[in-house]
Amino acid sequence: MRRSMRRAGVVAMATGALVAVAGTAAHADVSPPTVEQSANPGTVISLTKTVTTPQIPPKPDIVLLADQTGSMGPALGNVKANMADIITTVKSAQPDAQFAVATYCDVGDPGAPPFTLHQDLSADTATVTAAVNGISLCGGGDGPEAQLNALWQVGDGGDAVTFRPDSSRIVAWFGDAPGHDPSVGHTEADATASLLGDEVRVLAVSVGANQLDATGQATRITQATGGALLTGVSTSQVAAKILEGLHNLPVEVAGVPSCDPGLSVGLDPASQTVTSGTDAVFTETITVADDAEQGATLTCSVPFTLNGADGGPGFTQTVQIHVNDVTAPTVSWDPGPNPAGHLSRSTANGFVMATAGDNVDDVQVTVTDLGSGQSFGPYASGTTFKLVKAPGGQVSVRPGSGAVNWNLRFTGNAQLSVTDSAGNTATAVCSVPPNTP
Repeated sequence: MRRSMRRAGVVAMATGALVAVAGTAAHADVSPPTVEQSANPGTVISLTKTVTTPQIPPKPDIVLLADQTGSMGPALGNVKANMADIITTVKSAQPDAQFAVATYCDVGDPGAPPFTLHQDLSADTATVTAAVNGISLCGGGDGPEAQLNALWQVGDGGDAVTFRPDSSRIVAWFGDAPGHDPSVGHTEADATASLLGDEVRVLAVSVGANQLDATGQATRITQATGGALLTGVSTSQVAAKILEGLHNLPVEVAGVPSCDPGLSVGLDPASQTVTSGTDAVFTETITVADDAEQGATLTCSVPFTLNGADGGPGFTQTVQIHVNDVTAPTVSWDPGPNPAGHLSRSTANGFVMATAGDNVDDVQVTVTDLGSGQSFGPYASGTTFKLVKAPGGQVSVRPGSGAVNWNLRFTGNAQLSVTDSAGNTATAVCSVPPNTP
């Protein structure tokens, strides 16, 4: 099986019929489906991530594989009576489900060939039900039957079934006798390899006294393919047990994060196997790198796979981290030009330029007279000034001339201040030369 399953309903046996006693499946999901936070570079965020697995696999291709030898009459009768209900229950959870019908006898049985594909995968309930109803019994010969050949035929060795791309592939196999090994030349190892080659998961239903698993074949095959084995099943319970098994198969859940540079997501454990329809719970660690771009919004997509296949939109988590700007702007008084455009060698003569920058924002500066406390601006980085000091005099701000943008007359020294949008600040003080006649 390539994907996991969520409960579509509880089935009970009542007077030989399957009765749905619970509603259809709820939507499978990841909780929380989104994470959106603001964080500083170097921050590590830890949270619990819950993935609720569906009980019926998305896009299921289900092959009903039946032992059709003489002793299986009552068991086949139960399945025939309830096949339409099986299909209806599965489709109530996964409307695109398809079913195939196959049987096996024994080598040399005059009643039927060792393997028969009665119906390839079909979504039509009437067609599949008719194929099941058309199964007739064969003799079976000795005790063991030809199931290993049949399982090989279903997988990529025999390629008898036309599985859809990316489908969830399950063989619902039921019988009451062990199998010849080899069977029609195919060993248990051959059958297992064939099933694994097509990623087919086997659900085995052992009818009666568990002779299906008398040699351990059913145990080994179901374990190897990640399926399940149900034993001690009476002939009147076969259909119900098939449904029960379809609702309770193991499913491996894993996240596959894809993140912008500067952001990463880790899951502990990296993957885990749960019973379909239950929750897989992870500890998720979201790490913002020390050198993550400040002011940027970084994202991760975390799709979860079910048995190695993409679970679909409902199984994808989105992480969005707004990286805080924690770096202060830069600001300085630099030598500036005189009105004629000649650059000063220092700021001592009062010809200065205000220079400011920030890693995120376009910032502007404010100029404060430290003598009077009055502030002026904002001014763009690169604005040029002529500063003069007149202690006890009148503070004034006048347009400059030539290459000088502004003339500032202060009573004390001049301080540049800059604040970015994140609230980070920086200042720089320039000694203002006295006014000379």
